Amino acid sequence: MNSLQKTAYFLVILVFGSLVLKEGSFILVPMVWGVFFAFSLNPISNWFEKRRFPRGVAIVISILIVTLIAVGIFYLLLNQMVGLIRDVPEIGEKLQEKLSIYMDEASLLLGENWRDPAHKLEVWSILKLENLDETLFSTGKSLTLAGIIPLYIFLMMYYKDFFMAFLLKLSADSNEKVLLWVGDSGHIIQSYLSGMLRVTGIMVVLAGLFFYSIGVKYFLLFGVFIAVMNLIPYVGVVISSFFAILYVFLTTDSMVYPLLTFVVLWGIQLLENNIITPWIVGSQVKVNALAVILAILLGGWLWGISGMVLFIPMVGVLKITLERSYGLEAFGYLLSDDVPVNEEKENYLKLFLKKIKRKKIN
Repeated sequence: MNSLQKTAYFLVILVFGSLVLKEGSFILVPMVWGVFFAFSLNPISNWFEKRRFPRGVAIVISILIVTLIAVGIFYLLLNQMVGLIRDVPEIGEKLQEKLSIYMDEASLLLGENWRDPAHKLEVWSILKLENLDETLFSTGKSLTLAGIIPLYIFLMMYYKDFFMAFLLKLSADSNEKVLLWVGDSGHIIQSYLSGMLRVTGIMVVLAGLFFYSIGVKYFLLFGVFIAVMNLIPYVGVVISSFFAILYVFLTTDSMVYPLLTFVVLWGIQLLENNIITPWIVGSQVKVNALAVILAILLGGWLWGISGMVLFIPMVGVLKITLERSYGLEAFGYLLSDDVPVNEEKENYLKLFLKKIKRKKIN
C-alpha cells in the first residue's frame, strides 16, 4: 500500500468518523459521559463491594450518594437563579439608564448630532424570549440525556468484568499490554475528572468569597458559574468573567468594583492555572496546548459544550493508544507535551539532514 492510498484511507476514515460523531451525538454523548462517570464512581463502588455489598447494590448506593449531593447543590443554585431572574427587569433598566448617561456624556464631547434617536440601544428587547418552541425542545432533549446517563453508568459498572474479557478476547497482543492500556486509560479519566472536581470546588470557594465580600447578592451562583465555565479551557473564563463583571457594573455605583472584579478573577485564574491545577491534577492528561485547543474546537463543533469538556481527556486516552500502537508512536508523540531540550533538538536536526542527504543520493 503506497503513501497516497494510506492518505486516502485516513481522510475517508476521518470524514466518516466525524459524520458518525456528529449525527450520533444524541446516543454517543450520554454514553461517553456514562463511561467517564463510571470510572470516577468505580472506587466508591469498590469500597462497598469490599464490605460484601452486592455489586448492583454498591453501584446504586454510589450513584445515589453523588446524585443527592448534586441535587442539594442544584437546589441552592436554583433558589439564587430564580431570584436573579426576578431581578432581570431591574437590571435591564439599570443598564439602559447607565448607557443613557454615557451616551449623554459622549454627546457633550462629540456633539448632539452624534446621538441619533434612531440608533438608541433597546436593551430590554435583548432580554425577551424568542423561539420558545426551540427552547422547550432543547430543554426536553437535555433532560432526556441527563436521565439516561445514570442508566449508562450502572450498566457499564455492572458489566465491567464483561467488557474487560471482551477486550482480552479481541486483542491479538499479549493480555498484559491490554490490561496496562485499560489501567492507564482509566487512571487518566479518573484522575482528570476527580482532579477537576476538586479544582472546581476550590474555584467556587475563592470566587464565592470574593463576590460575598463585595456584597454581590447571588455570590454562590456566580461562584459556581465562574468555576464551571472554567472547565472549558481558554474560552470559559473569558465568557464567565464578562458576565460577572457586567453584573457587578450594573449593581454597584462605583467603577472600582468592576475593575476590582476583573483583577481578582484574573488573579484567581492565574492561581488556578499555575498552582492549583498542576498541584491537584498534575500532568495526567499530558497533552500539549495546541492539541488541547484543537480538541476544544473539534469537541464544540461535534458535541457542543459536552464535547469541549470531554474531548480533552479523550485526547489523552488517544495519545496513550497511539504511543502503544506499532507504527503510530510518532502520532502519539505529536500529541504529547514532551518538548525536546537543546541536545535533543540538535540530534533530531542531524538525523533529519542525514535523511535528506540519503534521499538525494538515491
